Amino acid sequence: MSAPALLVHSGGFSPRQWRKLREALAPTRRVIAPELLGYGEHRWPAPRPFHFRQDVEMLAGLLDEPTHLVGHSYGGLLVLQLALARPELARSIAVYEPVAFGVLEAPDDADALASIGALPTYQPDADGVDEAWLAGFVDWWNGPGSWARLPDDTRRAFRDVAWKLSEEVRTLGLDATTRAEYARITAPALVLGGAETQPAERRVVARLAAALPHATLRVFPGLGHMGPITHAAQINEAILAHIAAHDGATA
Repeated sequence: MSAPALLVHSGGFSPRQWRKLREALAPTRRVIAPELLGYGEHRWPAPRPFHFRQDVEMLAGLLDEPTHLVGHSYGGLLVLQLALARPELARSIAVYEPVAFGVLEAPDDADALASIGALPTYQPDADGVDEAWLAGFVDWWNGPGSWARLPDDTRRAFRDVAWKLSEEVRTLGLDATTRAEYARITAPALVLGGAETQPAERRVVARLAAALPHATLRVFPGLGHMGPITHAAQINEAILAHIAAHDGATA
């Protein structure tokens, strides 16, 4: 069998987002596609604090050999942080629009940093849900009215993990991992993004790809932040090729 692969879902979603990629990888390797803390049957209770490092530690505990690390959005940040904390576990990295906002630096990125800071403070109701915050979060990434257009079951899934999601966002917003720190990652990296995504995230993707010493950047025309879900075939094809090219790589 080839090196295992870890598939990390984005905030607010579940491992199901990687179902097709998992099916493509499973014949040749062990595939680990866990639920992040606070997802599935075990909700993270409001108002209990959370930090994204707890998810990083959980993921590291699932691995015992060099592994292909794949992540989307929040999952992409976790993959990068895992590669920094445990470089011996990273055979390769493939991330789609990781929320690695620490690579943005003033004054050159002041406009992008200002747009990120525009997200509201989370104010939970008795059930730990802030509907206005969820709407603002989804609309920030996908455009005005996106929350209202989501299917009922998708909005329900977001509500179920709303507090944990808000804590993910709060703590990643405080992350100050710089480009110089990411430059310590020596594993071959594939940095993916959509040309139609949030402008601040387009900047993150470009800055990160320039900082990682062994990175390839691919930007897909017409795709937004949810590319791995809305255009799974395109994104999975790129990830599969990257993994195949680096199955014998070392970190």
